[in-house]
Amino acid sequence: MRVNRISRARGRTMVGLSVAALTVGAATSAGPAVAQPEAAPKAAPAAAADCSAAYKIEQKLSTGTTWTMCWHYESEAGLVLENVSYQPKGEARPIRVLTSGKLGQIHVPYDDGSVEYDDLTGFGFGTGLMNLAPGECPGGTIKTVKVPDGDPANPNVKGLCTTTRARGHAYRMQGDSANKVWQKQGKDLLVYTVNQVGWYEYMTEWRFQDDGTINMNVGATGTLAPEDYDAGDGRGWPIGKGAKDYATSHSHNVFWRLNFGLDGSSKNNVEQYDSVVSPPASGGAAPRNKTTRTKVTKELAGDAKNMRWWRVVSTVGKNKDNHARSYEFVPGATTKYPGRSYTKHDVYFTQYKKCEQFASNNLRNCGTGGGKSVDKWVNGQALTHPVAWVNVGFHHVARDEDQQPMPVHWQGFSIAPRDVTAMNPLTPPELADQNGHVESGS
Repeated sequence: MRVNRISRARGRTMVGLSVAALTVGAATSAGPAVAQPEAAPKAAPAAAADCSAAYKIEQKLSTGTTWTMCWHYESEAGLVLENVSYQPKGEARPIRVLTSGKLGQIHVPYDDGSVEYDDLTGFGFGTGLMNLAPGECPGGTIKTVKVPDGDPANPNVKGLCTTTRARGHAYRMQGDSANKVWQKQGKDLLVYTVNQVGWYEYMTEWRFQDDGTINMNVGATGTLAPEDYDAGDGRGWPIGKGAKDYATSHSHNVFWRLNFGLDGSSKNNVEQYDSVVSPPASGGAAPRNKTTRTKVTKELAGDAKNMRWWRVVSTVGKNKDNHARSYEFVPGATTKYPGRSYTKHDVYFTQYKKCEQFASNNLRNCGTGGGKSVDKWVNGQALTHPVAWVNVGFHHVARDEDQQPMPVHWQGFSIAPRDVTAMNPLTPPELADQNGHVESGS
């Protein structure tokens, strides 16, 4: 077990993993022996999570939606969720969303150029799993995780929290009169871990909403390293009394790796949408907006732009309105870091390849010319089994309020259902007939 009372230069000890440990899955992960998250594609209805009870998470929320998934734990990436399925009221069976989801890297370069870290594959993120106190998982369950390559004296960590949380309004509709207010308070399934790397403690949070949305966030907390109070970047922010201690600024570039499997098949399509606003036509009342769809048929390094978005589309499943099911990417706030080739883009879609597991400093052997970062894997290959890599950056310019301890600063994104169900899955029964055009008086 590493300790954090050391400088940033020495506080991140390289994880001593042998070549065998990096190539044999059993040596680097703990979880159900039967789980095969990267299995060959099957165009079949999504089944229930295929894992033992110890590695299964199933939660029926009070609003009627059930989320089901398996989990295991890896020595580099930490928590991995597998076979994630969503079943709202009115659906006869679970709807598979993800084959697997996990962190793809946390890249931390310092502004003065002295160091940069790949926290997952270079500095012990997975082995730094923290024990959680009951108060950190209110109303939930803390699962015990056997950490691969962790502290031999204490391999089992009470480090995985599953609980539910109120989200606030899921919707509110009063309509044309004040006789009736339709409103519902949303509920989420929350799954999270805390991992310590040097002075930082990372909260890896997955929120599964009752409307089918999945939120992925990483929160950084812990403490500022006092050895960084050297203004090494020449522009650091003064911390403490006067202008003596200047904390060195740095970035946190977090990647997520999502292996989609909509409706139980890996043969998903990717589409990009762009909108262009034009001046009003002659005699027109307002500007015009035209949205176009581009089918992404080859691997893509994508850049976010105003009014641009992407979705992953099922090729085997449709909702009750006969529309193809899909999930849309909803970006969060980001500060793109231009210093490395792999951080210059916001999203990557690559063709699935088992060795491609980490967005930078990839430890797996992808063969001659395979490359060690996600940007090298975008090489024109046809995209039939897409894996999405989402990059969200945060530039940390420290402030007085960051001590002591440091408030959590969050970064992340969401994927939202688009046509997964024919109507809002939380629609009250009294409004269930109002799908599409409703004739007055019908």
